[in-house]
Amino acid sequence: MKKFSSIFLFVFLLSAHHSFAQAAKEENGGYILNVSDKAANFSVELLDGTEVQLSDEKGKVVLISFWATWCGPCLEELHHLPAALETYKNEDFLWLPISRGEKKETVRKKMDELKNEGILFTPGLDPNKSIWGKYATIYIPKNFLIDKKGVIRYVSTGFGDDKLKELLAKIDELL
Repeated sequence: MKKFSSIFLFVFLLSAHHSFAQAAKEENGGYILNVSDKAANFSVELLDGTEVQLSDEKGKVVLISFWATWCGPCLEELHHLPAALETYKNEDFLWLPISRGEKKETVRKKMDELKNEGILFTPGLDPNKSIWGKYATIYIPKNFLIDKKGVIRYVSTGFGDDKLKELLAKIDELL
């Protein structure tokens, strides 16, 4: 009985530690990585079949935008961001909009709908949330702006005009 109690206590403490750690991350806006952290490397397949390795993009300012097809604020952001980022098309800048936790077919269907509205971009696919899990735990849309050395310099959650202006100002600053 004593051995069972020790095992139970160990499992309970481990579970409690995990719960406290998760609560701390959620209290921090759901961020795993934050400003001044080195960006976690990953490889992402884009909807067009090409692949991007984040570490290959050093020397560029990179904006990672996590979103989902069912997320209203994400879609609102996607109706504004592509046009706003057009300014940087000839700069050392890369936008990686990554669909979080969705199948390729679902993302393709949403992209077809957006294309009919004149909104064009090529999203990355993270169907198992493996990339997402390196950066955050909850809440989308979530943006991570990475400098030319691979360090996160700006993070945001949600969408609004003020957040968009702040993001664009930060991109200008880093370029």
